[in-house]
Amino acid sequence: MTEPSDAPRILTWLQRAGPGPVGAAVFVLFAALSLTIAWATVSVLESRAYTAVTRAFMLQGLDWAEVRVNGLKVVLVGTAPNEPTRARALAVAGEVVDAGRLRDRMDVAPATPVVPPRFSVEILRNQDGIQLIGLLPAGAGKDELSAAAQALTGDAKPADMLETADYPAPEGWEPALGFAARALALLPRSKISVAMDGVAITAVVDSIEEKAALEGQLADAAPKGMPLKLDIAAPRPVLTPFTLRFVKDARGARFDACSADTDAAARRILSAGQAVGADAGATCTVGMGVPSPRWAEATAASIAAVGKLAVASVTFSDADVTLLAGPGVDQAEFDRVVGDLRNALPDVFSLDAKLTRTDDALPAGPAEFTADVAATGRIELRGRVPNELTQNAVTAFARSRFGLDRVYAATATDPTLPDGWPERVLTGLKALAELHDGHLKVRADTVILTGNTGSRAARARISQILSDGLGQGQTFALDVTYVKDLDPLAALPTPADCLARVNAVVARKKIGFDPGSAEIDGASAPVLDAIAAALKDCNGLRMEIGGHTDAQGSEGGNRALSQARAEAVMVALQGRQVDVSAMRAVGYGEAQPIADNDTDAGREANRRIEFTLIGGVSPAQRAEADATPAGETRSPGAVPAPDATDSQSFAPQTRTIAPKKRPKS
Repeated sequence: MTEPSDAPRILTWLQRAGPGPVGAAVFVLFAALSLTIAWATVSVLESRAYTAVTRAFMLQGLDWAEVRVNGLKVVLVGTAPNEPTRARALAVAGEVVDAGRLRDRMDVAPATPVVPPRFSVEILRNQDGIQLIGLLPAGAGKDELSAAAQALTGDAKPADMLETADYPAPEGWEPALGFAARALALLPRSKISVAMDGVAITAVVDSIEEKAALEGQLADAAPKGMPLKLDIAAPRPVLTPFTLRFVKDARGARFDACSADTDAAARRILSAGQAVGADAGATCTVGMGVPSPRWAEATAASIAAVGKLAVASVTFSDADVTLLAGPGVDQAEFDRVVGDLRNALPDVFSLDAKLTRTDDALPAGPAEFTADVAATGRIELRGRVPNELTQNAVTAFARSRFGLDRVYAATATDPTLPDGWPERVLTGLKALAELHDGHLKVRADTVILTGNTGSRAARARISQILSDGLGQGQTFALDVTYVKDLDPLAALPTPADCLARVNAVVARKKIGFDPGSAEIDGASAPVLDAIAAALKDCNGLRMEIGGHTDAQGSEGGNRALSQARAEAVMVALQGRQVDVSAMRAVGYGEAQPIADNDTDAGREANRRIEFTLIGGVSPAQRAEADATPAGETRSPGAVPAPDATDSQSFAPQTRTIAPKKRPKS
């Protein structure tokens, strides 16, 4: 191969060869050889540079960068995730090749906006206390939520594991957190989850009635447009014994007691009763403790059997079944019905069937024990007991149930009474205690109980007591009447009654405030006392306390003032031992005038506190509706009433005593 050091000799040789054909050929050959040498040299340099830079990038994890060589130039291309990474790639390449050979053609990925964290709060409450866990925006309700939890735990300190991040609160966050605090006060056993996409509540309550009431209350209190997921469970009661009693006599067919293990079983049992003439309004208690999963099958078959007889009753006490047919039932018909029923009952159930015949004569002068309870609560015990020991036991039992000074005992001993007499007497007295007033008769062949009650569940409870206490095969008869006037729940005023009482008070004298202030004036204390007295037996009343002003001042200032005044009234009522847990205070400002703001009298009328039921229509709205002609709507300039759920209540969540009056300055 020709070396560069040979070039002078080649040039000298070409000069000697002259310009002839040989010289020209030699010159061309020399030029081609030089180009080949140059190309080979450049190729070696390019390969070395590419390999060195690529290897350096791989070692540094810069796999996004690409190396391209063009002669002595090394071109870097690719998209760096950020500017520091691009500069790092340039520095790494400069360490292995001369920086003058580098050409930067790299791009930088566009910067992505900083995404705020996903805010969420989980609140756990049980008998051990309250736990607060989660991340929420700085200044977006953390202190208020912690204070609400502290108010519910009393002296115990809630487990506060809340963290904050300095980001703006997402839309709807603060109303959702305020709603969660109100829900926490209503649910002693609950988990409340607040997230940017809504609120989820899981809770356990004591009864189906409480579940229904809370579901309605929470749904009404939820901010508009906020997704709400409710899962409130009411554990089923344990029924001991599991009891059912179905009777058919001259008064018709009816349930004295009905229990079921599932809703489907309850529907099947009630349908069986309706098929033989029972009232469609009967109810069945769904609970736990069923003796067999085939309970509905057994009870439905027994009810059908009663329906085939003229006078009969069937009583279930767990798996013990007693079928009693009254006088007038044909023996052959009775035997056929009983035979079919025995075949229909699942194996676990035991049937005792009896037919009372008209010729079954009782012994002369049948032994009896009677007890009469008057409406005053006084009870008289008469009749026979086996011995003095039983006599003392019966009297002591009656005193424990009805009161020491309310028992009059005038019983006699009779050692000839049948076995089991004391148990029958004590069971009858236990059942009698479920009535407001009534009469008990205990005989050898039956127990008869009549009377009045203020509880709709008394008949079922009495059937359960008698069937369990008397045992299988024993007869008893009930004639229990529900009296609405004796029902303490039915006697409570309705929400409309409570509101009417309050409005009657404020109609006589309105609640006044110091000018331009939320301070209730001293002359209004008797008005607040009267309102508190009117609400004495209205616990859990879902009522709104609305604050209204005249049109003087700014609209925003008037709304804030009216809100503060409504809050002041709520706090004052709570200080007077009023249950305000279901109430809310809303400031409407000047938006709902009831009189002309251009006159002193009109402005005075517009400055008011107004009480309405939550979910009802306010007097101002009703008056406006009455004044709006049919087919017309409100004018575009009319100011709508604010959403009540936008106004958080700052009233304490626990009852307090009314504060002392401030000293006059």
